[in-house]
Amino acid sequence: MAMKPMQALSSDETRVRRRNKIIDCPLTAALAAFGGKWKMIIIYWLAESPKHFAAIQRAMPGISHKVLTQQLRQLMSDEIVQRQPNGATPAPVIYSLTDYGQLLVPLVENVRVWGSGHIQRFSD
Repeated sequence: MAMKPMQALSSDETRVRRRNKIIDCPLTAALAAFGGKWKMIIIYWLAESPKHFAAIQRAMPGISHKVLTQQLRQLMSDEIVQRQPNGATPAPVIYSLTDYGQLLVPLVENVRVWGSGHIQRFSD
């Protein structure tokens, strides 16, 4: 069965909220929104500056096109990332953090600092 190419993300797709399996658990809600292997890294790079899809992928060489698309869709669904088209299709789009997504930047920075210390701790 042939795979269909990834479709461009439309603004209509960002309006659907993803379900949180444990409604009353703040940690579960937080980890669903920005946890996992890639989301914090995407937030980290978008905090530096808005980027085209290809620039995000270059900054994260281990992520596939498909997974990056899925992660961006989920971040948009949670209103952490926004997508700004640059003209008519197939013009590139720019991804950036929303005001709500900017609230995660200090958290991501704290995790980065902790990670640096953790690396140092085991490299001595």
